[in-house]
Amino acid sequence: MLLGFCLILYCADSQSKFSLEPSGSDVQKPDMAVKSDTSKHSMQWWRDARFGMFIHWGVFSVPAGYYNGKSVHGDFCDYSEWIMYNAKIPMAIYQVFAKQFNPVKFDADAWVKIAKDAGMKYIIITTKHHDGFAMFCSKVSKWNICDASPFGRDPLKELTAACNKYGIKLGFYYSQAQDWNNGGSVWGSWDGVTAWAGKKWDKAQERSMDDYIDRTAVPQVRELLTNYGDNIPAIIWWDTPFDMNRERAEKLNRVVQELKPGIIMNNRLGGGFKGDTETPEQYIPPKGYPGSDWETCMTMNDSWGYKRDDNNWKSTETLIRNLCDIASKGGNYLLNVGPTSEGLIPQPSLERLAEIGKWMRVNGEAIYGSGPTPFGNEAGRFSSTEKESNGQPKFIPAWDWRCTAKPGKIYLLIFQWPKNQKFELASFHGKITKAYLLTNHKDLKTEQTAAGVTVSLPAQAPDKFASVVCLEVVDKAAKEK
Repeated sequence: MLLGFCLILYCADSQSKFSLEPSGSDVQKPDMAVKSDTSKHSMQWWRDARFGMFIHWGVFSVPAGYYNGKSVHGDFCDYSEWIMYNAKIPMAIYQVFAKQFNPVKFDADAWVKIAKDAGMKYIIITTKHHDGFAMFCSKVSKWNICDASPFGRDPLKELTAACNKYGIKLGFYYSQAQDWNNGGSVWGSWDGVTAWAGKKWDKAQERSMDDYIDRTAVPQVRELLTNYGDNIPAIIWWDTPFDMNRERAEKLNRVVQELKPGIIMNNRLGGGFKGDTETPEQYIPPKGYPGSDWETCMTMNDSWGYKRDDNNWKSTETLIRNLCDIASKGGNYLLNVGPTSEGLIPQPSLERLAEIGKWMRVNGEAIYGSGPTPFGNEAGRFSSTEKESNGQPKFIPAWDWRCTAKPGKIYLLIFQWPKNQKFELASFHGKITKAYLLTNHKDLKTEQTAAGVTVSLPAQAPDKFASVVCLEVVDKAAKEK
């Protein structure tokens, strides 16, 4: 994630993080970072959406975390899609997995409908992850799903048709720097200023980075921007800019601006390009990014790509409350699924998405198009004694309630139902004209004093995950003293 200019990458867990800046002699300072040409108008749909689906899918779903009969673990992450790097698998051996990649059960229509029914408004899919395998028919490299696998179909074309059918925006993840089969960079190190590419483990990988950019990355991005219609992709999602200097990043940005000017791009291109969105990974920032567009991407279990022994699933309660927390801080939630090599989204993901969708159909009004809380202290506090590993005060989250807002409305997303049936909102100065639960829109009694407002609630919470009270207000703002 770029904090102004620094990229913080998360792998194994939310605690293993470090800052990373693009390489090259022309590294820019935060206030000089190059912004994209995206207008406020083109960002509006994204700000209103609040909830999207991330799909990590590729040939890595064949080994599914195992190599030579053993579960593969890395020095800094155990993600399934990193198996080639973690096990240092030679290109010739890894490419055999593509011959076993035949996702005959893939149904683009079903996938998009799953996302829509879950309340998601957009989808980002890995068109090429760090193993360099293109999940589309590419004339640039034979290392793609149409030429290297028995499947022989272009999933992006099918997803394009389904997204257009259901009114879902479709975006493309593209690993522009790391590419372990086409001569791109590999994960390396960071010295506080420069992101250095790491050492390759197979002589077949050796290739000039500039040659890779010119002959693989740029032409493949051109294919992605021209082969799927005027409205797709709606987003380009870059990642891990190892060895990306300004010149290399500019070549990619130039083709984007030529073919899809104004497209939304995240902050991971490198080379000093700020992009449009901050991208915290696997965690929710304590206070969000006030004044900036941001999106937390997160797995449902531990791995992004399908990993057959990863059963550490987050509960539906956690996922819904994460969504509420993120929206209350003005961000988007990009929630991941990792389909199998057969083309199926794992059942635990389907179950959780169905439950989220049920909640969103009742309470989505408090999420879609909402702004951040006018309060803020409900999210938690910074400890006066405990410190993070970087020496900064540790944030202690509170999980009683969250708040979102729209013009004339304030939404109270209540996790812990008050035992005394009274919800007290201290130091509230707006005039309330109406209060009701989104579950049934029945009026609730309110009492306003100089100290704030008290909302009388029914004895039982209407929802086991998060119950939402809507306050219709006259005054513009509600503030804590």
